[in-house]
Amino acid sequence: MSKPEIETTGSTVVYKNRWMSLREDAIVRSDGSTGLYSVVEKPDFAVIAAVSEGEIYLVEQYRYPVQRRFWELPQGSWEEQAVDPLVLARAELREETGLTAGSMLHAGRLYLGYGYSTQAYDVFLATQLAQGETQLDAEELGLVAKAFKLAIVEEMISNGQIMDATTVATLGLLRLKGLL
Repeated sequence: MSKPEIETTGSTVVYKNRWMSLREDAIVRSDGSTGLYSVVEKPDFAVIAAVSEGEIYLVEQYRYPVQRRFWELPQGSWEEQAVDPLVLARAELREETGLTAGSMLHAGRLYLGYGYSTQAYDVFLATQLAQGETQLDAEELGLVAKAFKLAIVEEMISNGQIMDATTVATLGLLRLKGLL
């Protein structure tokens, strides 16, 4: 077994709540120099591209850290770490849009920001949709769900109306795989 490029010599959790933790790791690099690395740990999440008849469903909600409302694909996580991504994706789609999907295709897995976080997400393409009632959480107060033509969504990305990197990456991945 080869020596890792960076070795962890100590780790301290400096902040923790039910949704995330921040730890600081003391490290030694391969050249022997030492340093400190901060890592955000958050539960993995699912993002869902729900598509029907040339339209894709987006949700608009207020994002507190940037103090604005944005359109994005339905997505979410649960506090539990060991959640089946498909179960999570089906639940998040139903909660945020009221939709259930007859078909859920797992299209890939990406990291949100592996330069600072362990959080990854699973990408799903939902089709054969049926409309039901939403089941919004308290954190989703004011969330709006709406279907848009795919060309309109692409225009919204180009003109800056959609700024969510997860949404942009998901749509790009689905396009590259020929699924959209």
